[in-house]
Amino acid sequence: MAERYEKKKPIKNKWRIWSWITFLVGLPAWMIIFFIERNWIAAALEAASIPSVALGLIIAVRGEGKKPQWLNALALITIIVGITYSLYDLGGFTRLTQLYELAMTVGLLVGTYQLAHENASGYVWYVLMHVAAILLLGAQGYPWLVAQQVVSLFFVADAYFVKKSIQKNKAV
Repeated sequence: MAERYEKKKPIKNKWRIWSWITFLVGLPAWMIIFFIERNWIAAALEAASIPSVALGLIIAVRGEGKKPQWLNALALITIIVGITYSLYDLGGFTRLTQLYELAMTVGLLVGTYQLAHENASGYVWYVLMHVAAILLLGAQGYPWLVAQQVVSLFFVADAYFVKKSIQKNKAV
């Protein structure tokens, strides 16, 4: 909805603010599921997305030019550390689900950072994250969460195409 109402700044900010708040509220449940399934990489790196989510929330409230630079730097550091840790922790792929976790992690961390800066490419990274989540959750027997991820993909695709359309119209 934030993308659809981008031209109406007060509504846009409300939708973006609620989007980031919803992300933070839903984060603990996903971390619990990943801990239960011993998906340590995915669980730890869900937590690593918090600086990017906080950055997105602050930018939604204050505007792009008023973001705290220390939080922007922290978000970038958690992306680098998170992905590096994932690769180190894997020490080689022994299960296919580890590849899914890594793809989810990269999609989440990079996508969230891009979306915090209102960059449409963040949605492309979210597609990677959702597809990897579908594969991981399907392999672990969570059909209702797979269905949720499939539905979420439609929202991600819609937001991407709306955002690209807006950017194209602004360029013309």
